[in-house]
Amino acid sequence: QVQLVESGGGLVQPGGSLRLSCATSESIFRFNTMGWYRQAPGKERELVADISTLGSTNYADSVKGRFTISRDYAKNTVYLQMNSLKPEDTAVYHCNARRNRYTNYWGQGTHVTVSS
Repeated sequence: QVQLVESGGGLVQPGGSLRLSCATSESIFRFNTMGWYRQAPGKERELVADISTLGSTNYADSVKGRFTISRDYAKNTVYLQMNSLKPEDTAVYHCNARRNRYTNYWGQGTHVTVSS
């Protein structure tokens, strides 16, 4: 069973930064895409950013220019650098690893709260 473990969430003031990490129990070479999703209270889960094995990235419009997704193959870890955080970024952030359209793995999530 693939395990994804997120870390790096917390409380931050508006305008601040956080870096989320997602460590996998398997080599990230084995996943076509890895990404970050978030779910705010009362809202559906939404894609924040993802990165393919070829290195192409995809971002939600609401985070473009503020968030950056990256990966470290040696550490089997994917990161989400979040800058210029806004209160509307408050959510539980989940790591996702996708082998194909039928096979997805999820982490348990890490809480991000942006508040003064």
